[in-house]
Amino acid sequence: MTDPAFFDFEAIGTHWQIETASPLDAHVRQAVLERVERFDATYSRFRTDSLVTAIAERPGRYAFPDDAVELFALYDRLAVATAGAVDPLVGRDLELLGYDRDYSLRPAVDDPRATASGATDARGRPSWNTDIVREGRVVTTERPVVIDVGAAGKGLLVDLVAGVLREQGIDRYVVDASGDLVHAGPQPIRVGLEHPLVAGQAIGVAELQNASLCASASNRRSWGEGLHHILDGRTGNPARDVIATWVVAADTALADGLATALFFTGAHRLAETFHFSYVRLYADGRAERSRDFRGELFT
Repeated sequence: MTDPAFFDFEAIGTHWQIETASPLDAHVRQAVLERVERFDATYSRFRTDSLVTAIAERPGRYAFPDDAVELFALYDRLAVATAGAVDPLVGRDLELLGYDRDYSLRPAVDDPRATASGATDARGRPSWNTDIVREGRVVTTERPVVIDVGAAGKGLLVDLVAGVLREQGIDRYVVDASGDLVHAGPQPIRVGLEHPLVAGQAIGVAELQNASLCASASNRRSWGEGLHHILDGRTGNPARDVIATWVVAADTALADGLATALFFTGAHRLAETFHFSYVRLYADGRAERSRDFRGELFT
């Protein structure tokens, strides 16, 4: 059996690895990197030249790339299913908590939970449903808002990279963006579910074939007591009760978005809208899994 080949690179602040049956040609690797760059130039709130940064500085009417139609439609559904907990306008909250363009990791002097995201504005906190007017890929805003697509954006980019591979005739692969991954091929793979509090320890294993798996954990980007990147869009506060989730779904954008949604919303509520399987780990040590989750949890 031929050993697999790997293409590793850094992008959007994380490590990527693409596993294929044979090494990717140089033009394929370049196509992947160019696709990632286009995505980053649109959605990164850490770049001064991105479209998202322009929107944060000047309200108005902006045309996004075609991939935004799928991404924003998913956010529409997630916002409804979570009663507003998953909201891409949490970017200002993240900045005030210290997860800003300069990675200062220092909360604002004033209590960010009292001043976050326009709370002093007479219109109240901005939200996806009230402050965004969207027509397909065109977005209109009436006040500056900081869009952060972290809840589902990386998953969408995994899907877009996989699409580049398929366009090149590659139909067996694993695209892994540090825990958000998609598999395609005739043989399933086993993926460890890393314990969020104990490095190198797994709480279980997932079996994955021709599907996507996304993990989300409050320790992935944490920088202070109770401060991390998974925020409730209704309050701007970091999640407390849940510390890690794993979701298997048909595509990576959906799995990524649901992995965030499970921090705030019951699985039964999400199952009314979406098809997925999952594992969820609570801060008190309890773990739960859906009946159709393919894999096992360790005692």
